[in-house]
Amino acid sequence: MALQNGNTKKKLDIVVVGGGLVGSLEAIFLAKRGHRVSLYEYREDLRTTPHVRGRSINLALSVRGRKALKGVGVEDHMVNEHGIPMRARMIHRPDGTTYSIPYDARTNQCIYSVGRNYLNNILLKESENYDNVKKYFNHKLIKSNLRNGSLTFLKTETNETVDVTADLIIGADGAFSAVRKEMMKQPLFDFSQQYIEHGYLELCIPASEDGVFQMPPNYLHIWPRGNFMMIALPNQDCSWTVTLFMPFKNFKDIDTDEKLMIFFQKYFSDSIPLIGEKKLIEDFFGGSPSPLVAVKCRPYNVLDKALIIGDAAHAVVPFYGQGMNAGFEDCYILDELFRKHHDNVADILQDFSDSRWKDAFAISDLAMYNYIEMRDLVTRPSYRLRKAVDDFLFWLLPDFWVPLYNSVTFTTMPYSQCVKNRQWQNQVTRLFL
Repeated sequence: MALQNGNTKKKLDIVVVGGGLVGSLEAIFLAKRGHRVSLYEYREDLRTTPHVRGRSINLALSVRGRKALKGVGVEDHMVNEHGIPMRARMIHRPDGTTYSIPYDARTNQCIYSVGRNYLNNILLKESENYDNVKKYFNHKLIKSNLRNGSLTFLKTETNETVDVTADLIIGADGAFSAVRKEMMKQPLFDFSQQYIEHGYLELCIPASEDGVFQMPPNYLHIWPRGNFMMIALPNQDCSWTVTLFMPFKNFKDIDTDEKLMIFFQKYFSDSIPLIGEKKLIEDFFGGSPSPLVAVKCRPYNVLDKALIIGDAAHAVVPFYGQGMNAGFEDCYILDELFRKHHDNVADILQDFSDSRWKDAFAISDLAMYNYIEMRDLVTRPSYRLRKAVDDFLFWLLPDFWVPLYNSVTFTTMPYSQCVKNRQWQNQVTRLFL
């Protein structure tokens, strides 16, 4: 497809570092505006690479992410032909009984379980519709000068180096971003990272012998157990990606098959026949728990030459399901700023950097808090009472009272405003609860 942009403004040579979800989406947005985009990824072409253990197989797609995908024409396919709707949390008690907590009892909105690799493949395939996007896999960024727009990549297959210059560098290379590492050398760059004491390990509930789901599929299943929890998201092949979150010390203490089975029989007994005892042992000891890190930093730009987005700018723990959605929202916001500032890069980057950090910090804090809610508070009567009050007031006054989860997940209200709303709502409810 030829360029679909009749704008006669100067077209920029832009390098996007990182060919994952956010980088691929950003490349399409930039290509739609007519800019020349080079996408560099240190891994192999993700379309030909099997799943990497330790990276979530599926993700929760909500309104912010959907809006960005709509902007590049792939939302309908992902939601209607691939995504599995999850309309509520299904809570599993220790005795094996369950109950559900709807995400949106008023309008029945839902989040969608989507495959990470599948979505990445769709975005990379979409980018092929633009002849102003070039993709380079197996290219590792080893050196950069962000102030003059120069980069050096190592071709990992041949050990050759490649020097590149760009009008603009966009780092979408994840939580351990090489572009951000270079930014940290700049004066007045603030950076912090936090590892939580809990890690995660992925297990799997396979499809039944008849090839169907072994649990009701339109739910995010949660086994909350106070200081730890297990969750399960449905996959398109009727299996479930099961993720166990708990302190590293707990993982370390489970060092024999017998201890593992005792632990699961005590806390997750209903999952054992679903996973299968043999598979549970193989999967648990076949991997090791992965760490969870949150990153906060600012500013996101270096002059008018470089910008970081997605996890490179604001990695968050996964407990609000907003990591991908926040990264996709970055791409949408950036595209709006290109329109607002008529492709003036200096104004675009400054505007993004000045405004986005407040919302990024807000969702980072919310994600940390939501882990406590999911693993502990969700089982308490006080939580269910507050949820009932929120739902009633939302039903009664939908334009005035929007519960926190709904505002984060089912609107594009800035994350920082979601927090402010929750604060005054808390003051109101304290008068009655």
